[in-house]
Amino acid sequence: MKQPLIQLDSIVKNYKTICALNQISCNIYPGVTGLLGPNGAGKSTLIKVLLGLVKVSSGYGTILGYQLGKQGRKIRQLVGYMPEDDCYIPGLTGVEVVRFSATLAGLPKVEALRRSHEILDFCGMQQERYRNIETYSTGMRQKIKFACSIVHDPQLLILDEPTSGLDPEERESLLNRIRVLSRQFGKTVILSTHILPDVQSTCDHVVIISRGQLRISDSLENLSRPASPTITLSVVGDKQVLADALENIGLETTSGDRDELTIEGDLNVISDQIWQAAKTSGCGIRNMTPSINSLEEIFIQAIKESGHADA
Repeated sequence: MKQPLIQLDSIVKNYKTICALNQISCNIYPGVTGLLGPNGAGKSTLIKVLLGLVKVSSGYGTILGYQLGKQGRKIRQLVGYMPEDDCYIPGLTGVEVVRFSATLAGLPKVEALRRSHEILDFCGMQQERYRNIETYSTGMRQKIKFACSIVHDPQLLILDEPTSGLDPEERESLLNRIRVLSRQFGKTVILSTHILPDVQSTCDHVVIISRGQLRISDSLENLSRPASPTITLSVVGDKQVLADALENIGLETTSGDRDELTIEGDLNVISDQIWQAAKTSGCGIRNMTPSINSLEEIFIQAIKESGHADA
C-alpha cells in the first residue's frame, strides 16, 4: 500500500467572513492527481496552503513529511510550482529565466545553467531559448513556466492550468511530459485544470472540491466503475439471434443502434457466457466494451450536490 505524500486533516481557511476551505480532509498518493472544481471552489486557496503561502485558520497537514504552517520553506524546496499566470522578468532570455529559477532553488551557477539547458531540451525548446521572453507566444511561455517548475528536480509538482492556451499538439506534448515525469521518474503531480479530458488521459486519482468543501477524493479507476455495469457488443450477423441466445441463459439484453447489443453484467464475470452464446447462435462479435462513468458526469453530479450548480 502506497504511503500518502500529502495528508490533510480538517483544513479550514477563512478570509474574514468568507470560508474558502471548509474541513478539507484527504490524502494525496504518488502518481498524478487531478484537482477539479468550478471557479471559486477553493482550488487556488488550497494550492497556496500546500505551498505555505497562506496560513490555515485551523486543521493539520503534512507534505512530504513536513508540517504545514511550520516548515513552509523546506516544503517549497521540495515542490515545483507552475502558476496559471505569467511570471517572468522582462529583458531575460528563456534560458536565463530558467537558470534564475534554478539558482533560487539553490543550484550553483554553472550547474544551474547546465540543468536549464537539459530541461529546456526535455521541454522541446530549441534556439528560441535565446530570445527575450516577452517575445514568446503563449505556448512558449507555458513551456518556460513548466521548465522553471522542474529545473530543481522536485519530488512534488503542482501545475495550475498547465495546458491553458496551448494548441492540441502542444497540449498533448505537455501531457506526455507529465506522464513521463510520473511514470519514469517517480514524480508526484497535482494537476489543477478545468479541462476534463486532460485529467481523464493523465491522472490516477481525482480530487473535486466545490464551495470550499471536499466532494470527491478517489482513484479514477474506482470513479469510472458504474454501480450497475453493462457491456456493449458490436455484433457480426443477426443480433436478435444472439440476443435470444443470451436471454436463454439468463442475461438481459437491450438492442442498440445498428449492430450494437447491450448486456447487463460485469465483463469479467460473464465474458465466457457471451462467447458461448455467440458460438451457439452462429454470430460473431467485433468488440466488447464495458461501460464506464464519464468524468464529466461525475464532476457535474459532485458540484450539483454541493449546490454550486443548478440541479
